[in-house]
Amino acid sequence: MKKSVVGMLALTAMVSAMGSAFAQDAAKAPEMTAAEKEQAKKIYFERCAGCHGVLRKGATGKNLEPHWSKKDKDGNVTEGGTLKLGQNRLEKIIGYGTDGGMVNFDDILTKEEISLMSKYIQNTPDVPPEYSFKETLDSWKVIVPVDKRPTKQMNNINLKNVFSVTLRDTGEVALIDGDTKEIRSIVKTGYAVHISRLSASGRYVYVIGRDGRLSLIDLWMEKPAVVAEVKIGFDARSVDTSKFKGFEDKYAIAGSYWPPQYVIMDGDTLKPRKVVSTRGMTVEGEYHPEPRVASIVASFIKPEWVVNIKETGQILLVDYSDIENLKTTTIASAKFLHDGGWDASKRYFLVAANASNKIAAVDTKTGKLAALVDVAKIPHPGRGANFVHPKFGPVWATGHLGADVVTLISTPSEDKKNAKFKEYNWKVVQEIKHVPGNLFVKTHPKSKHLWADSAQNSDKDRAESVSVWDMADLSKPKAILNVAKDSGMPEAKATKRAVHPEYSADGKEVWISLWGGKTDQSAIVVYDDATLKVKKVITDPKMITPTGKFNVYNTQHDIY
Repeated sequence: MKKSVVGMLALTAMVSAMGSAFAQDAAKAPEMTAAEKEQAKKIYFERCAGCHGVLRKGATGKNLEPHWSKKDKDGNVTEGGTLKLGQNRLEKIIGYGTDGGMVNFDDILTKEEISLMSKYIQNTPDVPPEYSFKETLDSWKVIVPVDKRPTKQMNNINLKNVFSVTLRDTGEVALIDGDTKEIRSIVKTGYAVHISRLSASGRYVYVIGRDGRLSLIDLWMEKPAVVAEVKIGFDARSVDTSKFKGFEDKYAIAGSYWPPQYVIMDGDTLKPRKVVSTRGMTVEGEYHPEPRVASIVASFIKPEWVVNIKETGQILLVDYSDIENLKTTTIASAKFLHDGGWDASKRYFLVAANASNKIAAVDTKTGKLAALVDVAKIPHPGRGANFVHPKFGPVWATGHLGADVVTLISTPSEDKKNAKFKEYNWKVVQEIKHVPGNLFVKTHPKSKHLWADSAQNSDKDRAESVSVWDMADLSKPKAILNVAKDSGMPEAKATKRAVHPEYSADGKEVWISLWGGKTDQSAIVVYDDATLKVKKVITDPKMITPTGKFNVYNTQHDIY
């Protein structure tokens, strides 16, 4: 389940035009007490808003407004809404999930909570508040000033092989030593950290929670800890730093889901410098009140960030060489932009327009759209995976939430030995058989394997497993590894979802999160990439719902 809400931005014209529909919805909607609404609002934010939107207009997930209507290209009107589905149907959808990629919540929420959420999404959503530059600035804290921080690394950790691991439900990040597999520090951060990103120098880790709190962790401290923080909005997912030569560690940028805007900050203190709204027109020429900032990446070849705006389908190239006189290039692609990664050359950025079933490729050298590639249903690559295909040359891979394939797209190369593959560029050259519900694919330049999870699959065994292919022969998986069984932990009724393969810095290990039910122990299972055998199971009472794991060196250098 994921995001939504309806009336944002106090648009008088919109409200008056839809007022009768809202009044009708409110009359039919199940009654809720103020306490029930507050409880449901919290659950919705934590579990649903990411995919369905604060305004419930949908993106990766379905539109969850009480009533909606839309016209197709021929002018035909389709109507729907949660009120039309009704209480019983909604409870089944929330409880058991769907084939479209929504997981079952019957092992996450109680029956009472499922009933409550079914009522809640039949009611018209509240309008969330705005969040100004002053509020952003007022939230800013420097816990350890720059001149009080170490001038050299004060610990004996191999920082290149540290993993920054999201502990989703505790609002923490565990910093785990990749060499010893020991937890070196557990750092209090924002709720449900979505990603960790590294400064160009590799010293600082930037982590952003879904509550909009951005934390800066200094890895040089004797015990790595947060040295600055700021709240950039009420709901967020993305952060990155300045990586172009001469701007290393100078700036940071974070994008907000609500309000729809991004914030530019000083890289070493997080002092806010500029807030920029992303509200505007979609690629189809319609105004959208909630164009959320999805993935952000930093270019290595220009002083630019690639900022992907989900609902509008617009890709922004934000030039940070002069932030007082900000220059932005706007590239039209397709709705609804989500996550993505660089090709092997780091010239092209490929991003999933997942509800449009497309991959958009941006040429950051020319500042233009290089291609818009049709792919299978709901692509969800994470960062994707780059490798050299034996027949088609350099390719970038994405998995899918809604289709049973991993898609391989040919990418350009300036290496003369790859000139013979030019005819395939920006074409889907192969679809590898997998299962729906894939969230992340991953490989490494020193590996012969491609890994893919299936965490959102409706089958318990597949959700608890990962698939591994030999890249020299992609005709079928070399192995399907049941991570839950390999962990040696007791079986549980709830699904222990195996999610997010992440390589060690040397490419010899693959770490998989095993996300247990709310009453079950979670773990990280470490595999030997060469033998596909378990090397270590990392468990700890503090290891609560580990999700994303970000290896410092691989993340710093965009290796995937």
